[in-house]
Amino acid sequence: MTTLATPRKRMSQGRRHFLMAAPLVLLLVVLLIYPVGQLLLLSVFGEHGFSLTQYQKLFQSSVYVNVLLITLKISLWTTFFSVVAGYPVAYLISSLTAKRKTSLLFWVLLSFWTSFLVRTFAWVVLLGRNGVVNQLLQALGILDAPANLLYNFGSVLVGMVHALMPLAVLTMLSVMENIDRNLPRAASTLGARPGTAFWKIYFPLSMPGVAAAAIMVFVTAIGFFITPALLGGRKETMITQIIIDQVQQTLNWEFAGAVSVLLLVVVLVVFAIYDKVLGLSTMTGGASTRQRDSGKESLSRRAGDAVLTVLANVSDALFALLPRRLRRSVSGTGQSRTLWWIVLLVLAFLSAPAFLMIPLSFDSGSGLTWPPKGFSLQWYEQMFTSPVWMQAITRSLIVGVGTGLLAMLIGTPAAFLLVRANMRGKSAMLAFVLSPIVVPRMIIAVGMFYFFARVGLVGSTIGLILAHTVVAVPYVVITMMAVLRNYDTRLDLAAQSLGAGPWSTLRFVTFPILSAGLMSSFLFAFATSFDELTIALFASGGLNATLPKQFWDEVTLQISPVIASVSTCLFIFIAALIWLADRLRRRSLATQ
Repeated sequence: MTTLATPRKRMSQGRRHFLMAAPLVLLLVVLLIYPVGQLLLLSVFGEHGFSLTQYQKLFQSSVYVNVLLITLKISLWTTFFSVVAGYPVAYLISSLTAKRKTSLLFWVLLSFWTSFLVRTFAWVVLLGRNGVVNQLLQALGILDAPANLLYNFGSVLVGMVHALMPLAVLTMLSVMENIDRNLPRAASTLGARPGTAFWKIYFPLSMPGVAAAAIMVFVTAIGFFITPALLGGRKETMITQIIIDQVQQTLNWEFAGAVSVLLLVVVLVVFAIYDKVLGLSTMTGGASTRQRDSGKESLSRRAGDAVLTVLANVSDALFALLPRRLRRSVSGTGQSRTLWWIVLLVLAFLSAPAFLMIPLSFDSGSGLTWPPKGFSLQWYEQMFTSPVWMQAITRSLIVGVGTGLLAMLIGTPAAFLLVRANMRGKSAMLAFVLSPIVVPRMIIAVGMFYFFARVGLVGSTIGLILAHTVVAVPYVVITMMAVLRNYDTRLDLAAQSLGAGPWSTLRFVTFPILSAGLMSSFLFAFATSFDELTIALFASGGLNATLPKQFWDEVTLQISPVIASVSTCLFIFIAALIWLADRLRRRSLATQ
C-alpha cells in the first residue's frame, strides 16, 4: 500500500504544479513567443524563401546605422543621469523611518505611474517658446528673446531622464533596503572616515541595485519612442520610430522585422556583457561570481577598487572642509541637509511638470501659454461633452479592468508556485515570466499586431485585454511574490491541523488574508494597462482608440488646452490609485 501511495502523491503534486503554471505559460507562448518569433522570421523568410536582403538594405544605408548610434547615445546618457541622480533618492529613502519613507516614496511612485504622455507633454509646455523656462529666463534678464529649447538632443535627454529615473530609484531601493546600515557605522568606529566607509563598504553592497537599475533603464530607453517623437527633431530619431514608420506607412513587415532583430540583438548583447562582467545573479541581489578567478583578484576588480579608493579619498578631503557641526551630523545619521536638498530637488524635478498641467487646465485663453489667463472650466466641459474623449475613457476603463482581473487570475497561481513549490527550474521560470519586461515593448507591439491582423483581433476589446495582460502579468507576479514571502504559512498549517482541506484553507484562510495584496496587484495591472500606448497604437484600431491612443493623436495633430484637462484628470486618478494601493499594502501587512 505504501509503494502505491507515493507515486500517486507525486503525480498529484506534479499535476497541481502544471495547472498553476499552464495559464501563464500558454499566454506568453501564444501572445509573446509566437508573435515575436513570427516577426523575426519575416526578416529572413519572404515571399521567395530564405533571404538576407532586408539586412543588406539595413546596413547598406548609413541612415539606419546613424539612427542606431543615436539610439545608443541617448539610451546610455539617459541611463547614466537616471542612476546618478536617482541614487541619492534611493539612499535617503532606504534610511528613513516607515512613515517618512512612505511620504517620499509616494512622490516617486506618483511620477513612476503618471502617464509618459502627460509628463512628456508637460515638457513641451515647459520648454516651448512661450513656456515657463523661457518666461523665467527672460524675467531674470538672462535672455532677451525666447530660446529654442525644444526639438533637440538636450530636450530629449531631459524628457527621457525624467521618464525613467523613477524606475532607477525603485530598482536601487529594493536592494538598499536590505543593506545593514550598521556596517558603515562599524567601519567608522574602527577609524574609517565617512567617505571611505561609504565608498568602500556601502557602495559595493549597493552595486547589485545600481547594475540592475542601469540595465533596466537602458533596455527601456532603447525601446522608447514617445519622448523622442514629441521632444526631438530629425537628428534625434530613434530606432523604434523607424519600426513604427515601416509598419504604419509602408506595411513593410520584412524590413520592420529586420530592424526589430537589430534592436533585440543589441539588448541581448547588453545582457551578455552584463552577465560577463557582473553575473546575472546580481540582478536579484546575489553575489557576483564573475570577478574571482581561483582566488586571485581579476583586473576589473582591482580597477574598480582603485576607482573607489580615489572617490573615497576625494570625499574625505571635501568632508574635512565642512564645519565641525555639519561633519558631526553627517557622520552620525548620514542624512545631512545637503542630501535632503538634493533629494527634494530631484523629487521636484520628477513631480513639477505634471503639476504644471493643473493651472493650465483652468486657463480661459485659447492656447497653452504661461502664465494662465483667467479661470475657466471650458476645457473640462469640452472634454466631458466630447464623444471621442468619453469613448476613449470608457474603453480604457473596460480594458484596464479586464486586464487587471485576467492578469491577477493568471499571475497569482504562478506566484504561489514560484514562492511555495519545491521544484527545479524556478529561476528559469521566473526569467520566462519577466520576459515581457526584458523584450522591448515595440517588438512585442508589432509582433502582436501582425498576429492579431491574421486572426481578426485588431481593434477588438478582447485583443487589447489579452495584449495588455501579457505586459501586466509580470507586475502581478512580482507583487504577489513579495506578499507571499511575508505570509505566515503557520496559519495554513493550523487550519489543516483542524481538519480543513487544501481548498477550504485557501478559501477561508489564505485568500482573506491576502485580499489586500491581491487588490494591490490588480491595481498595478490596471494602471499598466490604463497607461499603455505602444500596443494600443497598433492593436486598438482607428475608431476604437484607448485614452492614451486618443491622447497621442491629439498631441501629434494639434495642441489644445483640452489636453491639459485630460492630463490633470489622469494625474489625479493615478494619485488616487497609488494612495489606495498603499492603504491596501499596509492593511495586508497588518493582517499578517
